[in-house]
Amino acid sequence: METQALIIRPREKKVYRCLSCGEVENMGRRRYCSRDCRQRLRLKLDARVGLVQALNTRYGAFYFSDDMIIMDILPYGSQEIFSFLFPRSAGAKPAEDFGRMANLLGDIWWDEKRRTNKRHLASERVLAHAVRNGTPLEAVKPTLIHVYTVNQESLTRLRIHRSHLWSADLKGIIKAAYRRQAKHHHPDLGGDAETFRKIHKAYEELMSWSERPSIQRRRGLPDKWFYDGESNRWFQPLAL
Repeated sequence: METQALIIRPREKKVYRCLSCGEVENMGRRRYCSRDCRQRLRLKLDARVGLVQALNTRYGAFYFSDDMIIMDILPYGSQEIFSFLFPRSAGAKPAEDFGRMANLLGDIWWDEKRRTNKRHLASERVLAHAVRNGTPLEAVKPTLIHVYTVNQESLTRLRIHRSHLWSADLKGIIKAAYRRQAKHHHPDLGGDAETFRKIHKAYEELMSWSERPSIQRRRGLPDKWFYDGESNRWFQPLAL
């Protein structure tokens, strides 16, 4: 009887990319390479809310790949998603490519508006440039999650992942993490006093927070920027 060797393949390591520019270098577990990078994309999206509002958008999503930026919109009263796809430019950030795409679509809208003096015809002409490929509505409809509102800097100082906040042994995790960092950074062991002070402060903050965890309800999409027509705003991707 022949036997087959069991091949165990190593689990692929998750690659974390900046949700604003796609950067992968030195990301660790961070979701953005910097606050400025996140803010640049937010400002670019917010500067073009007039376009998605003109398209009578109820929900929208913005995301990107190495080759393409994508904006999905679900107009009010529609059961079909319209997807705008725009090729990435060499060396350009997603925010810059989004600005160019929005300008092109805006020019189409205004040309038709001036020609017909009908806003709905202008919007229809823009929507005619979208791809309609049966994308499920869940791709743009927001998810409601409960998020622990904890100081992210404190988690980073102790190298604790947010997923650990759900653990029944959270206090034990915090104490163990503190001991690990203290071994490296305590002044008596050759560490930097200021760094250790910040680590100790993070420990105290997290232990205090563990006594009375605070939770917020948030709506949005994981890994995609989310547009809500009711508030006419873009929101950053949810941290699950």
